[in-house]
Amino acid sequence: MSSGRVRTKKKTQTVDQSSDNLPLRSSGRQVRRKAAEAAEDDEDTSEKKYRKCEKAGCTATCPVCFASAAERCAKNGYTSRWYHLSCGEHFCNECFDHYYRSHKDGYDKYTAWKRIWTSNGKSEPSPKAFMADQQLPYWVQCTKPECGKWRQLTKEIQLTSQIAKTYRCGLKLNNSTKVEGSDQCSMPEDLRVAEVTDPWWYSMLILPPLLKDSVAAPLLSAYYPDCVGMSPSCTSTHRLLGESSSIKMEHLKTPPTIVGMSKYFQPFYQPNECGKALCVRPDVMELDELYEFPEYSRDPTMYLALRNLILALWYTNCKEPLTPQKCTHHILVRGLVRIRCVREMERILHFMTRKGLINTGVLSVNPDRPLLPKEYHNKSVIVIGGGPAGLAAARQLRNFGSKVLVLEAKDRIGGRVWDDKTFKGITVGKGAQIVNGCINNPVALMCEQLGIKMHKIGEKCDLIQEGGRITDPTIDKRMDFHFNSILDVVSDWRKDKNQYQDVPLGDKIQEIYKVFIQESGIHFSELEEKVLQFHVSNLEYACGSNLQEVSARSWDHNEFFAQFAGDHALLSSGYSAIIEKMAEGLDIRLKVPVQSINYSGDEVQVTAMDGSLWTAQKVLVAVPLTILQKGTIQFNPALSDRKMKAINSLAAGIIEKIAIQFPYRFWDSKIQGADYFGHVPPSSSKRGLFSVFYDMDPQRKCSVLMSVITGDAVKTIKNLDDKQVLQQCMAVLRELFKEQEVPDPVKYFVTRWNKDPWIQMAYSFVKTGGSGEAYDILAEDVQGKIFFAGEATNRHFPQTVTGAYLSGVREASKIAAF
Repeated sequence: MSSGRVRTKKKTQTVDQSSDNLPLRSSGRQVRRKAAEAAEDDEDTSEKKYRKCEKAGCTATCPVCFASAAERCAKNGYTSRWYHLSCGEHFCNECFDHYYRSHKDGYDKYTAWKRIWTSNGKSEPSPKAFMADQQLPYWVQCTKPECGKWRQLTKEIQLTSQIAKTYRCGLKLNNSTKVEGSDQCSMPEDLRVAEVTDPWWYSMLILPPLLKDSVAAPLLSAYYPDCVGMSPSCTSTHRLLGESSSIKMEHLKTPPTIVGMSKYFQPFYQPNECGKALCVRPDVMELDELYEFPEYSRDPTMYLALRNLILALWYTNCKEPLTPQKCTHHILVRGLVRIRCVREMERILHFMTRKGLINTGVLSVNPDRPLLPKEYHNKSVIVIGGGPAGLAAARQLRNFGSKVLVLEAKDRIGGRVWDDKTFKGITVGKGAQIVNGCINNPVALMCEQLGIKMHKIGEKCDLIQEGGRITDPTIDKRMDFHFNSILDVVSDWRKDKNQYQDVPLGDKIQEIYKVFIQESGIHFSELEEKVLQFHVSNLEYACGSNLQEVSARSWDHNEFFAQFAGDHALLSSGYSAIIEKMAEGLDIRLKVPVQSINYSGDEVQVTAMDGSLWTAQKVLVAVPLTILQKGTIQFNPALSDRKMKAINSLAAGIIEKIAIQFPYRFWDSKIQGADYFGHVPPSSSKRGLFSVFYDMDPQRKCSVLMSVITGDAVKTIKNLDDKQVLQQCMAVLRELFKEQEVPDPVKYFVTRWNKDPWIQMAYSFVKTGGSGEAYDILAEDVQGKIFFAGEATNRHFPQTVTGAYLSGVREASKIAAF
């Protein structure tokens, strides 16, 4: 222990003694003299029978000592000083002396506890903290539905999760038998219980509650337990002695986890960690939490303890709804504050459910037992669009208890998620099929809920030239480095406050490239130039467009926010299982294209193109950006100029796919187990035409390759029929594998998303002159009646199924809160 810590401790003890006016020990003669004086003066005797608590505002007129530790404990009688823990919990000066004075019997117990507390915790191990952590009696609630009364346990009984889960009034905990005789549930509840729910009671609490044996403890081992709402005295929160938190983190190779929890579930930041999506700091409240629970702004300990516990419980078992009943018996803390914690936990759990932090995904909820209280049940909502965003919102709202109707223009659900299962032995997504960053990704959560395995995509990607030669990896790395350096210069350029004019990203890249060539004197070989074109095509794949249309200032606007980390994965079984489960139990009407939305009255009227009319309190529009841009749905009143400007400052990217099944896997010997391989374009005019080929079977049994068409190449195939596109793709494959025979295909498909009247796009991007703020403006509701969801409304995670899903969860939360 450092000398600084020792001095701090001594100073605190001195302050305790002076501020508490600790009485000096009286000699026996003084005691006898006072007793004689008291006997002579009846009035004075009356005044000495008891002393009020000196804590300003405490309502206890006649305190009772809960400790009963000292032989001369005052119990409910007179003591020279009452120590206040809460308005219903005090201990007398005699019991204070019993533990605090070095010559008393309880001193060793106090000092042993203090050593443990100091080793693991950060807060001061004061006598009051000792009493709250070790001496206060536990309170437990009767689990009989018709009772539910709170009972105080005797001091020697240690509350466990099992006892809390099964306790009934009158149960003798030593042998778990029921006390015979009259119905123990009929006995009145302690009057102090009713006071606990009053706001002033919590304000009079001296020390915040610190949970014992919290389920969250294994995930928070790098933190001081008392900074995240847990008691430092429990073995589950013991830190490595003699090793600081920073040193521990340096050696922490993998984030801590709980046995049985998915490796992709990392709900808490570790110290000094940042930039991980859907992650919270366990020692700090988020802004929306502070807005919802302002009473915890001064001391968030109770909130953090309960929030961290709830998150840990959810990720321990995300396949079932997490209810207050499943949380209650995990809240282990001494004193009346446990009653407060149990009741606050329900509020916090409902908030976290509404926000989509827990009880989300494809969770099946009994419609007769919704996740939120009755005040959330009186809403009617129409969701327009049956893609991931619309279905996510509808699933959430239904689970909350709202009445939901989904209107979908197409003859199927899923939107831009569409699996083809006609290939023998394998599923191929015509739309999305890859998960970018699995840690905390809701897609990973839904896969866990459904028992779906994701295939981690390996990093190896050989670039094959036409003619069949595999490009030297050092050339690929060098050109990748140069291309990323160009993008770094773009980032530096947009930081210049004198640069007000946006330009196309393609022009800016070309400008920087030319300056680099002129100033450096470097001349790239023909092959290096081709490899550079491959990396350009890869960026066009990410943007969904030729770079001449993309904003140089805002092309990567979402990178300023924490993104999903970890493995990229292939959903080899497709997204369809997730989409179908999300839609289960929902009222979905297919082939119902919406013509107009009238929100001029108290209720919103939705009119379909066939004249059908529906009304609801709220309407969620979850259609592709192109549908809004082309005015397919008429709004009355019309959307504001601000909203329309945002809609038109974004652009609809187009990507097409081709999937081909072969009689056998001719590529295996060349790519040697890689999940995908690249095609070096022979010229810039061929860039984006089948630039990457994915092996769609991780088991290496089925013979299916899938490739993408991006950038200007989309226009080149627009007027070709599917067979002509196949012929071009086969010509490329036969060039890449020129040294061997490439068999004729058995089956294939070519997507035509740009021709689908109800979609017409792949995903959004910011076009030249626009900004990422457009995503936020598009996401704004209109008069609390019309709401918007979809990947083009998610500034943090656009262009992905994950982003679309999260936008639906976001809007469900907003609708529920209105």
